[in-house]
Amino acid sequence: MRRPKLGRPRLPRTRAGQRRLVQAVMAGCVLALLPATWMYVVTGDRLRTTADVPRTDVAVVFGAGLWDGEPSPYLAHRLDAAAELYRAGRIKVVLVTGDNSRKDYDEPDAMRTYLTRHGVPDAHIVSDYAGFDTWDSCVRARKIFGVHEAVLISQGFHIRRAVALCEEAGVTSYGVGVQDKHDTTWYYGGTREILAAGKAALDAVFEPDPHFLGREEPGVANALAARR
Repeated sequence: MRRPKLGRPRLPRTRAGQRRLVQAVMAGCVLALLPATWMYVVTGDRLRTTADVPRTDVAVVFGAGLWDGEPSPYLAHRLDAAAELYRAGRIKVVLVTGDNSRKDYDEPDAMRTYLTRHGVPDAHIVSDYAGFDTWDSCVRARKIFGVHEAVLISQGFHIRRAVALCEEAGVTSYGVGVQDKHDTTWYYGGTREILAAGKAALDAVFEPDPHFLGREEPGVANALAARR
């Protein structure tokens, strides 16, 4: 049985039809760009460097994958920035948030171990084991760990989304975008952000509950009390 040939899409032949097609394409482009525009507007004055970020009690480091149980290079760079801020006295506590949905995959503990090796005392690190995505991490930072203001640390292609979502979740946020070489992973992350921006906008509008919320935890408050 012969497969039917797929015909080429037919373009409108009339001026009115062509005009409607152009208008539809333009409307689609505008809608696609709206989430990214929203993120840029919200985060316009919130991006800083490790040298000029305001002194804040808490830094939040988002998970970025493990390689053989160790932080991936991208995650290691985020943790390096957190350790630098801690040693400079610009932060007091590091909240590490990541995925621990399986027994054999534990981002927060790997992040904690890395930080302790780089000069951050274990007592000043707090772990969020249910930071399954950026929105979850932001909501849990506010509702579970009682964080009202924080420095957020991630790669440049992700930091605007992190700041926008944490602001929406009620956390006054400053973003530090870690620089990395523009390799395949970097370009993949940048491309992924185009789609992620749409989800972020939906999260901001509908404010869904995280995958796991649970009870409030005093980890951040206790760690800050130990510093005083």
